[in-house]
Amino acid sequence: MPKNTPCQFEPSLVATMRAALDTAADQVAKPSRTPATKAKMAQRIVQSAADGVTDAQELVTAAVREGLEPAL
Repeated sequence: MPKNTPCQFEPSLVATMRAALDTAADQVAKPSRTPATKAKMAQRIVQSAADGVTDAQELVTAAVREGLEPAL
């Protein structure tokens, strides 16, 4: 998998990442759905994409795993 830096993300990948975050946030329990937890999930998506992950479902899965433990 080729690695990307955030400044190299294509607009279509950014759209995929945004959709993945929205989908993942909907899968986290409401009490845990804080702005801090959502930011933590977004960071996981960006890191995964930087590591070369571009599949929307893989990004959602990574973000949901990150959101299972709410940010403080």
